[in-house]
Amino acid sequence: VQLQASGGGLVQAGGSLRLLCTASGNSFSSSYGMGWYRQAPGKQRELVATIGSSNTTNYADSVKGRFTISRDNAVNTVYLQMNSLKPEDTAVYYCHAWARYDYWGQGTLVTVSS
Repeated sequence: VQLQASGGGLVQAGGSLRLLCTASGNSFSSSYGMGWYRQAPGKQRELVATIGSSNTTNYADSVKGRFTISRDNAVNTVYLQMNSLKPEDTAVYYCHAWARYDYWGQGTLVTVSS
């Protein structure tokens, strides 16, 4: 399974971005859970949001009410809509997929300026 993330960039505080992650590979299916993690400079990687095969979602407290995760199984893509962005959201965002094994994308940088 390969994960290709995109959509990062530079945005002012209060702005919005949408991240996309598209999965490929013969073994990938809608039964995989998918999610986003992030890692800020000097900090550990942390969970942002996940979405299960049945569309059950889970969010970090720091992004609840601002971020929305969704998926489109027809195109093997998971989205992260990020609204009301804050400077503390600045990080490299990583796509994650899991079933029997874990898979990680290459990361996409989100920078929020104050």
